[in-house]
Amino acid sequence: MIIVDRIEEGKAVVFFDDERREIPLVRLPDGVREGSVLRETESGLVLDTEAEGARRKTLAERTKRLFRE
Repeated sequence: MIIVDRIEEGKAVVFFDDERREIPLVRLPDGVREGSVLRETESGLVLDTEAEGARRKTLAERTKRLFRE
């Protein structure tokens, strides 16, 4: 899973497993934003909206639990 941490100066800072990388925005699919989840395919990187939705749901649940305690 490749997660976009932030976008700055025409580059996306992403985390690929435990490695931090910078990728030029022109090499990323349209619609990429901070928090996007990307997947590698034979034709390049694509948005993985299903994985992103699941990740956002998990983070929201963790945040709820954190503030309930």
